[in-house]
Amino acid sequence: FFNFNYLCLQSKCLLLCPLAGKEAWNYVEVRDGAHMFWWLYYADSQSAGYKDLPLVMWLQGGPGGSGSGFGNFDEIGPLNKDLEPRKTSWVQAASVLFVDNPVGTGFSYTDRPDAYATNVATVASDMLVLLKHFFTERAEFQGVPFYIFSESYGGKMAAAISLELTKAIAQGTVKCNFAGVALGDSWISPLDSVMTWGPYLYTTSLLDDYGLAEVSSAAEAVKKAVEQQQFVKATELWSVVETVVEQNTNGVNFYNILTQEPDDKLRFTLCFFFFLPLPALQTRRHIRPLHSQSLSELMNGPIRKKLGIIPQNVTWGGQAEEVFSNMAGDFMRPVVDIVDQLLTAGVNVTVYNGQLDLIVDTMGQELWVKQLKWDGLSGFNKLRWTALDDPTSPGVTGAFYKTYKNFSFYWILKAGHMIPSDQGPMALQMLKMIIQQD
Repeated sequence: FFNFNYLCLQSKCLLLCPLAGKEAWNYVEVRDGAHMFWWLYYADSQSAGYKDLPLVMWLQGGPGGSGSGFGNFDEIGPLNKDLEPRKTSWVQAASVLFVDNPVGTGFSYTDRPDAYATNVATVASDMLVLLKHFFTERAEFQGVPFYIFSESYGGKMAAAISLELTKAIAQGTVKCNFAGVALGDSWISPLDSVMTWGPYLYTTSLLDDYGLAEVSSAAEAVKKAVEQQQFVKATELWSVVETVVEQNTNGVNFYNILTQEPDDKLRFTLCFFFFLPLPALQTRRHIRPLHSQSLSELMNGPIRKKLGIIPQNVTWGGQAEEVFSNMAGDFMRPVVDIVDQLLTAGVNVTVYNGQLDLIVDTMGQELWVKQLKWDGLSGFNKLRWTALDDPTSPGVTGAFYKTYKNFSFYWILKAGHMIPSDQGPMALQMLKMIIQQD
């Protein structure tokens, strides 16, 4: 499906606006009853054609957050939610493929309750079916460098997908030029994140001694459950820690510690914590911010009409709660070992994190990196980081980074969990540096 017009919303009227590049989108049935939606933007660069630029696949978090919606219109796509051009769109540097993943996310959907994914192994298997279909159908992309970029829980899925993709390429079942994976504010080691929430908030003056003790005590309960391999219980206790954090910080925003949850949302969360089932509570906390009312209206209105292939019984984001619920038993499982396997196999791995993120704070990221068994870790640790100027303010530091062999780490300043939203120019510069490393 090709479309050379954007639907633009202006004065409550739909207008057709010219599109310089081109797009494609479709569904792939990855399992019986499991339908995955993808949306491709061909690179739109004045200096090179799309066949001369990389292909980047973007995976959103949640699980249950939609890349075709939030990643596209709130972060890196060619248009923002007001359907205005985005100056920092990644489409100017690469073709961008958004996939609503796992099935049930965004415009992806399942026909029956038992078709949802319950672990990252199934998520990876489903994605391999989609990628095999995509690269077969669009053979012109088989030779261009292919990168997987991710955010939050999307990073956990991206790691598993990357490992299976590496195996599939070696076996010849998928034809593509896989060039690397980038893990943004990623849920690679959930326990390391939870255990550092208290210290991070304390050192940023968002907890006092009493609050630190309460948060740390709640986090210890999560640690005990993980150590006992009780992962569903660990997910439930993780939610308890979040509530303790909210109570002691007067509603700090987990996605950016310099902002605060609105009073009405905080009161709802605290008052109904003991009455809401876990999936509903976590949908409200972590999926709904990715499915704002304005974005939902856009996706279920003009965009749905534009795409023209969405089944009548499918609502964008309508199965998000079920997606999270079915993944609850896998949510707190770490995948550090998978990152280790990727590095050992020679896959280019990048970790990037926002300075102001709490849900996946940088302290926790650095902890799991130090656990890697990769033989290049000691060399990486000996390096000092290099400062990067903020692209919009020469002479002002916007980030730091280190690269050793096939591993890189970017520390993005003044950014929270959604780095492209908070620091769009810096995120775009980082993208260009990563895809030009080869």
